Amino acid sequence: MMTDNSPINETLLQIKYARVVSFLAQTLGVSQERALDLFYNSDTYKYLSKKAYHLHNMCDAYLVDEIMQELQAKQ
Repeated sequence: MMTDNSPINETLLQIKYARVVSFLAQTLGVSQERALDLFYNSDTYKYLSKKAYHLHNMCDAYLVDEIMQELQAKQ
């Protein structure tokens, strides 16, 4: 049985981050670097990285939508 801190689980989480950042860049029409900045400064990332609310189980589109809602709320 794997633990939450296993190297495989951490690698899968990093791959998920990369997919979300890429989808965010495509959706917003911004560079990968800008999308990465938006991602790492979002509350969604904070919750995702702590595995709070089981966001790591949500699809990439849901996570991008959450980040976009955060950005709209900040404007």
